Amino acid sequence: MYWIKKFEATIWVLIKLLLYFLLLTIFMVVLSKENPALSRLSRTMGITVTTFIIVGALFLRIYGIYDVGRRKSKPIIYSLVLATLFTDIVVYLQLMIMNTITPSIYAFKLSSIGGLLLAYVLQVIIIIIFTYGGNAVFFKFHDPESCCIITSSQESLDCIVRAVLRFKKQYKIDYVVDYRAGNVLDIVSKADTVFIYDIPVVERSKIVRFCYKNKINIYINPEIEDIVEMNAKYYLLDDISILNANVKSWTMEQRIAKKLLDMCLAILLGILTSPIWVICAIAVKAYDGGPVFFKQKRATIHGRVFELYKFRTMRENVENRSVTDHDNRITKPGEIMRKTRIDELPQLINILKGDMSFVGPRPEMLENVTAYEEQLPEFRYRLRVKAGLTGYAQISGKYNTTPKDKLIMDLMYIEQFSILRDIQLIFQTFIVLLKSDSTEAFKEGTTGHQYIFHPAVQDREE
Repeated sequence: MYWIKKFEATIWVLIKLLLYFLLLTIFMVVLSKENPALSRLSRTMGITVTTFIIVGALFLRIYGIYDVGRRKSKPIIYSLVLATLFTDIVVYLQLMIMNTITPSIYAFKLSSIGGLLLAYVLQVIIIIIFTYGGNAVFFKFHDPESCCIITSSQESLDCIVRAVLRFKKQYKIDYVVDYRAGNVLDIVSKADTVFIYDIPVVERSKIVRFCYKNKINIYINPEIEDIVEMNAKYYLLDDISILNANVKSWTMEQRIAKKLLDMCLAILLGILTSPIWVICAIAVKAYDGGPVFFKQKRATIHGRVFELYKFRTMRENVENRSVTDHDNRITKPGEIMRKTRIDELPQLINILKGDMSFVGPRPEMLENVTAYEEQLPEFRYRLRVKAGLTGYAQISGKYNTTPKDKLIMDLMYIEQFSILRDIQLIFQTFIVLLKSDSTEAFKEGTTGHQYIFHPAVQDREE
């Protein structure tokens, strides 16, 4: 046990390499039945192995690696399954171009497609075994970290506790404290990990310095200042170290490249999904005879108002408010469309019209924008760019993610923008279709946990 813990990092690297090796081996062995050149040392084998490794590494960078212990099993499986799927497709297409799988006149053979599907199914099985097995082994050797939550109110405590409790094998909440309490540092010293949530930046610095000094793990929810700092570049002014943050608008070249990407993808996706449009239109019309599309005014760049299009998922003439669990306003076809996100497809029209971009902050309802800005004035910073069909908040967030957390995700996108990042986020959007909680509605009532926030009776200075 002692030596296992000493060399744990090396052991996990070897397990990762074994997993990736097995995925490659399965692909090569199964496809070698159609192409014997894959089973012996040859140019075809060398090119295929090299392509699989390079393309696989790129998609793992997009979707995420085999990081057991850090993430729950299902998200890891989703990431690896999608990365493997796209890797298999790219490598298979390369083999077709090389004319190594296609003996027929139409460069297509059903048996080779069957081999590809068989290889993928076997790869998925290996991924599932390694992921659940890996997490089981990891948590056999690792107890949950003793955690302290430092926050400012019951509402903030509810938000962070809801998130932490989803990772019970990683974290155990032992302490909850108001940042204004006089003994906050004494309590922090008892924990392995500290979650600092929704407290002023100035007050946070003292706690962070203490944690750093005493080697206590720190989790911080970022503020605007942190977003600027995270995206700043280290710069030496003579012999003085400074951070330089350029917060200017995107360049003209970036805007042109983004527009071209939007137009090409909207046209291509519109053509590929046209059968789905027809099916959805028929289903909506046949259910209650009402209009196929739902139109709603939303805000985009610089606060400009436009009409957003969706397939109608609710009954006609109902109250327009946020969706809750078991909402009886949603129609039967609407339930399916909302769960699979295909009700969003008509927004391709908005992209072609120039109202929206493929990637960007989600366009909020006008009344929500007003309400959010009243409690969070910085929310208007999201309007520095066009609204988007997908983005950080749409991929990583949920329908009921708090306005502040949506803002942070959107500002991270704005400040880290690049065309490559847009392409990465477009690929990551496929994860949303697999996540059951991405369309999670607003809950009615309390959060149901037992943690109570006790405001500090005395000021921290006393």
